[in-house]
Amino acid sequence: MSSQPGAKVTIGTIAAEAGVSTATVSKVLNGRSDVSAATRERIQQIVARRHYQRRGGRRRGGIVDLVLNELDSLWSIEIIRGAEETLRAAGVSMVLSAAHGSGAGTSAWLEQLTARRSDGAVLVVSDLNLRQRTKLTSLGVPFVLVDPVGTVEAGVPTIGATNWAGAVAATEHLIGLGHRRIAHLAGPRQLLCSRARADGFRAAMEAAELDVPTGQVRYGEFNDESGRAETDALLDEAERTGLPLPTALFAASDLQAFGAFTALRARGLRVPHDISVVGFDDVPIARWSDPTLTTVRQPLQAMAAMAARTLLRLIDGEDVDLPRVELATQLIVRDSTSVPRQDG
Repeated sequence: MSSQPGAKVTIGTIAAEAGVSTATVSKVLNGRSDVSAATRERIQQIVARRHYQRRGGRRRGGIVDLVLNELDSLWSIEIIRGAEETLRAAGVSMVLSAAHGSGAGTSAWLEQLTARRSDGAVLVVSDLNLRQRTKLTSLGVPFVLVDPVGTVEAGVPTIGATNWAGAVAATEHLIGLGHRRIAHLAGPRQLLCSRARADGFRAAMEAAELDVPTGQVRYGEFNDESGRAETDALLDEAERTGLPLPTALFAASDLQAFGAFTALRARGLRVPHDISVVGFDDVPIARWSDPTLTTVRQPLQAMAAMAARTLLRLIDGEDVDLPRVELATQLIVRDSTSVPRQDG
């Protein structure tokens, strides 16, 4: 298909040349995955050859920043996969930065983002302070938050998961197996997702008219070291007070659950024969651990993909009228849970 010199190139122009609908072209431009590889490639070639620019678009260098607290966790890897696939499909490069959990003070990631004139940012950080938000806004850099710490000001798109419902499902699974003494290894108190999971645990226990004794909800970090330390503290407390051990643990992350595995084995306790364990996230290793881990699947890749697609719309000047989006979690039952021992 040819066009007159100087003629404006539109989505309709691209669609006609590619032999597809304008909706299909829009899906490719927004990084949607529901387009065949051959069609996507054909459209992207036409877009590049015709130097198409979207109306109201603000793309400068075709670069988007993905900022995470840390880059080396199993959780982070799933987020990276989801964002990278979506951005790559849209022809946008992704730069990774680590915030190292420091929301306050000088932010190296923010200075680097400014220096390379990034088009936007997907932020998966434990805290985003007022100074950082103001700087991003003043630079005209759109951003989307994934699993923010707490309440977010109006107008900032956020992508999360149904943490409360996932925790309820995990706890109800244990109660359904016959467990009555269940402890919770919670995440950091300041994180909204941690509080939602702890609240979901308590809600399910209350609905079943089961007590949660003092000390049976222990706040820590989303890592295996914390899971091991809090499990040790839980067992030490039971030994010191003479109270019976819990027959089940609900951990707020898979890594905490793996730490609990280690602590329990060191005490000669078997999972699930002596104590059942449930995690949260469903990182890939959960299906290969020994025993395989019953957990709540958090759609990490889908969360990151949606955040990336939302960011691309913001970059291209589209109106995004989204409240906080929460994607559904799902309980995955494996070998780390069973009915309690008859003497438990």
